[in-house]
Amino acid sequence: QVQLVESGGGLVQAGGSLRLSCAASGIIFAINDMVWYRQAPGKQRELVAAITSGGSTNVADSVKGRFTISRDNAKNTVYLQMNSLKPEDTAVYSCNAQISPTPWNTNDYWGQGTQVTVSS
Repeated sequence: QVQLVESGGGLVQAGGSLRLSCAASGIIFAINDMVWYRQAPGKQRELVAAITSGGSTNVADSVKGRFTISRDNAKNTVYLQMNSLKPEDTAVYSCNAQISPTPWNTNDYWGQGTQVTVSS
């Protein structure tokens, strides 16, 4: 059974930094795209950053220049380095990944989410 487990959230002052991690475990043949989403109270979920298996990245305009996504394929882990945090970055951050447990199928997996709170 494949699982995604996030870590690294917490409370930080505006201007500070946090690094989120999301590790995939279980029977894994391959991991394709890995994506960070966030959802603030009363708002729709939004894509924050995505990275392909080859390392190509896409970052939302709202966080461009402040957030960096990366991955370690040997550890089946994706990271989100968040710098110059703002109160409007406060949200639950969730990891999503397209994972193939076997060569013949690919499923969509989600982590449990981690809270990031930025105080002003």
